[in-house]
Amino acid sequence: MVQTVRSITLLARQKTKMIEKPTALHRIFFSIRALADQTMWCETKISFDDPMFRSFYVIDGPGKYFEAEGTDIFQGDIWVYNTSNTNLLYTTTEILH
Repeated sequence: MVQTVRSITLLARQKTKMIEKPTALHRIFFSIRALADQTMWCETKISFDDPMFRSFYVIDGPGKYFEAEGTDIFQGDIWVYNTSNTNLLYTTTEILH
């Protein structure tokens, strides 16, 4: 079992690949958190294997996180797009088995 933790500051209106597709092991858990003040409204888009963000999830409001757990969760690249007007710190955790 392997756990990977990554933190990155993403500038306003920037996007990046936060978690790469696992090659040798199988992903059983991942989470993405935007660290910001609870009163601050900042929107983030999360996309699965789609760097153009044609299909995405949105996290915003006071609960600025997304997580998935299980043997049948998404196994590809995970992209994050900071659509807010402020720079944000993101942390990701991934567990591979």
